[in-house]
Amino acid sequence: MPELAVDASKFAGMSEEQAQTFPRRTVVGEELTEAQAAALPKMISTDSHVMEPDELWHELTPRLRDQLPKVPFRNSPPGATDPHLRLRDLDTDGVEAEILFPNYGMALFGIDDIETQQESFKLYNDWISNFCKTDSKRLYGVPCVSVYDIKGGIKEMQRGHDMGLKGAMLWQVPDPRLPFTSEHYEPLWAACAEANQPVICHILTGHSYTKTGQKGGVQGIKDAVNTKTNDSANTLFDFIFSGAFDRHPKLRLLLAESEIGWLPFLLQQWDYYFERFRGSRPLPISRRPSEIFEEHVFGTFLEDYVGTRAFPYWGVKNCMWSNDYPHFNMTFPHSRHVVERHLKGLSEEKRRQLTRDNAIQLFDLKL
Repeated sequence: MPELAVDASKFAGMSEEQAQTFPRRTVVGEELTEAQAAALPKMISTDSHVMEPDELWHELTPRLRDQLPKVPFRNSPPGATDPHLRLRDLDTDGVEAEILFPNYGMALFGIDDIETQQESFKLYNDWISNFCKTDSKRLYGVPCVSVYDIKGGIKEMQRGHDMGLKGAMLWQVPDPRLPFTSEHYEPLWAACAEANQPVICHILTGHSYTKTGQKGGVQGIKDAVNTKTNDSANTLFDFIFSGAFDRHPKLRLLLAESEIGWLPFLLQQWDYYFERFRGSRPLPISRRPSEIFEEHVFGTFLEDYVGTRAFPYWGVKNCMWSNDYPHFNMTFPHSRHVVERHLKGLSEEKRRQLTRDNAIQLFDLKL
């Protein structure tokens, strides 16, 4: 199986100087000719990112700016900030449309100053809305929602929807005072269900281990795998076992950038213990967790070869492809080669579900 190098010269607008310092990475994919790659159906990435310009945050008052976290970022391709160049990169990579998340804005879900979070999210939501207006049928931003003031959060989500944004991005790891099992969120769950838009919990947001900075050495690896997956699992557990989906039958949840290989195993275990204890102790749900998941929850996969091996019997209705552009993990410009490796042998119908149709249905996209 060939290893394909990320060629920085493929990025639209990339200068030779920046290309020399761009992070090097290889991806594993099927060997395709240019003609074979071009003939594949266009895909939709359900987890991509932008890079907010530094000057965006200058619109905050000095007091609020002082509360912003200091977060280092690797250099990003020009298409991370310029929507016109972004569209050219989509064309290069065989991508028809993207669901867009923030970059720096992800760190803002974990800050303690509530006003700074609220005002920063308003600035970001305005900016991403304008970014997406460059081509509203290919670029779909997600509004960032602060949930300390739940009524205010609903209002901001609805303002984002009025501007064409999709879903509602919350923290993945809540403030310990506001667990997802709290009644605090009930009005938001109802509002998302009514709007027919998913709640979205993206990795590394909120009061997670990244709030105090990522660690080096072995502990950094442990956090990047064990802790990060545990955060995703706990969020999913709280949504399912709190009975939120039973109280709000139209509510849906997207776990963004959490990969998928861990999901069938944990659902199997939750089903086992649900059946084991349902007759002897009170539980807030009456259906098996896997049944609730299948009806209400979605996940994204990037390079999860273990997870995609399960598609012949699990997950085709609930999983969606992503490219993670412009992060280090991205599969650009070889996304079609990587997808071919992961989905080889599946029917065309299943491939379309995983790379297009599930995203269109979940976000009600008008392509």
